[in-house]
Amino acid sequence: MDESDWILKPIPKEAKTLAIEFGIAPEIAQVLANRGVTDPEAVQEFLFGTLDDLHDPYRMVGMARAVERIEKAIAGDENILIFGDYDVDGVLSVVSLMKALKSSGAEKVGYYIPNRMEEGYGLKERYVDMVRAKKVSLVISVDCGIKAVGFVREAKRQGIDVIITDHHRPGARLPEALAILDPMLPASEYPEKRLAGVGIVYKLIQALFQNKQMSSSLSHYLKIVSIGTVADVAELKGENRLFVKFGLKGLEDVSNIGLKTLLGACGLGRKEISAGDIGFRVGPRLNAAGRMGKADLAVELFFSESPRRVEEIVLRLEALNSKRQSIEERIYDQAVWQVMDRNLDSRYKFLILGCEEWHRGVIGIVASKIKDLYHRPVLLFAYQDGKAFGSGRSIKEFSLIDCLNDCRDHFLNFGGHTLAVGCEADRENLASLKRAINSYTETRLDEDQLRKKIAIDTKMDLSDITNRFIEDYFLLTPFGVGNPKPIFLTERARVISEPKKIKGQHSKFHIKQDGRIFEVLSWRRGDWAEILHRGMEIDLAYTLHFSHYFGEDKLSFSIEDIKIR
Repeated sequence: MDESDWILKPIPKEAKTLAIEFGIAPEIAQVLANRGVTDPEAVQEFLFGTLDDLHDPYRMVGMARAVERIEKAIAGDENILIFGDYDVDGVLSVVSLMKALKSSGAEKVGYYIPNRMEEGYGLKERYVDMVRAKKVSLVISVDCGIKAVGFVREAKRQGIDVIITDHHRPGARLPEALAILDPMLPASEYPEKRLAGVGIVYKLIQALFQNKQMSSSLSHYLKIVSIGTVADVAELKGENRLFVKFGLKGLEDVSNIGLKTLLGACGLGRKEISAGDIGFRVGPRLNAAGRMGKADLAVELFFSESPRRVEEIVLRLEALNSKRQSIEERIYDQAVWQVMDRNLDSRYKFLILGCEEWHRGVIGIVASKIKDLYHRPVLLFAYQDGKAFGSGRSIKEFSLIDCLNDCRDHFLNFGGHTLAVGCEADRENLASLKRAINSYTETRLDEDQLRKKIAIDTKMDLSDITNRFIEDYFLLTPFGVGNPKPIFLTERARVISEPKKIKGQHSKFHIKQDGRIFEVLSWRRGDWAEILHRGMEIDLAYTLHFSHYFGEDKLSFSIEDIKIR
């Protein structure tokens, strides 16, 4: 009932072979083939991969030099400073590396995370004075630093070594650091290009522990790595998939008092945790600390041994997250009003909005929601002291980082990925910036690409949903970017209960086909309860939704779209 195109993927010729060879349901084999996973070795790793399938960390350019310098710093009792970003990925990178260095014998390890509101993003040249004042001789950046040319140059001049670990795309000029660990380097031959910042740090820890014959301790770090990888919306393929798969398993039994208390506050204590739980419950609470300028709280959570202090921190994170949600809702309403008031969605393929009242730490979340609502790239700006601080999100058909790079003369700085960017510009230059971006977009996005598309993995009847099918379905988890939940199509199902509104914004009803009955949930589509009626015959595109109530597992359908017959 949405204005969206349904695209039913053709059955790949490899699907039948995979179903027979691996003994899996045909629909699951088709999903694998749709994902491009058809080589038997790749299928084996995807479905049954283990940590033995992780790559040798020394395949990463600069790894040997980085480990050698860190070991020298530990042996010489040097002051080491970890410099991190303020988002979940950066914070957990700091936590992971600090724990690993201390486990390796380092006694003088500190960290620094800039205040998002006051200092902004990145390893800037002015931080050299702070580093020197702390008598630091080795700086290790995490989740940032790939463009820190000025900082590295000045640090090097003053005899301070710098190791950069980052996963962002480098600029035209690389910092002259002692070592750079970044799979996005032009010279990098490392197989995985889409690791999160915390994933790069894990590879460094893996190499360090390998040297010290401490590899048996590595699995503990996967719990933190899985949270950072999911929260940073990294593609769940290859090593990322293994990090998250085994990290989530480890989160069922946590000993760290801070993490354990946080999971309990999220309603996830001692239960099977999904990537969705991390993305919608755990990640936002940790992210709220950095977004509201309190990233140190999130770090302290993992190092405090006082139950009382941990409870205080978790309550503070809850309060910050609630405040963030309130601010986010207000910005969202204002942004939608701007679009509707000026009819921007019919005039522009790229939505660029801004306001003096908007919070710099929250606009990225809102940009993502506006992008989903209008299915087009979005860039939101918060204005402060004559500057415009922006955060952008995009649809898969359009690369944001390529767009900003083409329009780079209009920005003071920028960085990010294909689907998400951060940037800064002079507010007085926004008019020319908008013209440049709109001109670029006009030639690279056509109207068809702006229509929402639902890519359906396979068509099936309700009778195909057997116990064997469900067992095979769980082999595909964890789901996330790069490995989304499969979308199924069932045709000619009958609505057998009068649809009801839930909390005013959702709807629920039951369908039946060939004697099989399932509950259907339509999130954020409360209006469907007024359109659909018992007795109607419908086609539905949906994902599977599993819940646990009073000791019983329950399967229902989460609707993507419906067509009335």
